[in-house]
Amino acid sequence: MYNIYESKLVARRGHLKYLEELKNLSRSNRKGSTRTENTVWYEILKDKKTGFKFLRQKPINRFILDFYCKELLLAIEIDGGYHNQRKYLDFERDKFMRNLNIETLRILNEDVLNNLSKVKDRIIEFIQQRKVSLFKGNVPKGQRV
Repeated sequence: MYNIYESKLVARRGHLKYLEELKNLSRSNRKGSTRTENTVWYEILKDKKTGFKFLRQKPINRFILDFYCKELLLAIEIDGGYHNQRKYLDFERDKFMRNLNIETLRILNEDVLNNLSKVKDRIIEFIQQRKVSLFKGNVPKGQRV
């Protein structure tokens, strides 16, 4: 893995860079979120319900992530049916994110619609695993899970 801080992927203040043209698209995506994205946002992630702050439609490099937690370097993607034709692209995107030390949790639309409690449990479990791997059990001040 290469050092992202020595690359052109990180801005001066330590934020991950993104293509400027994605700013308006990510705003538009937030306004036009899918039903399943809204469900995950309002029922699970909004207002630090997990103990961590998540952003919606976060641009990173040339991608827009459905949900992103900077503290955990965690992306959550809600995959609809069209992702069946995009598996290779999703694989390459996830690989790119892993090179930035960002892990991606993919959740199917059907799971959100049919078993939200299972989705919530899966997200919480993934956050726990990520927290342990990043912080070795020492959560940053003010965080909980």
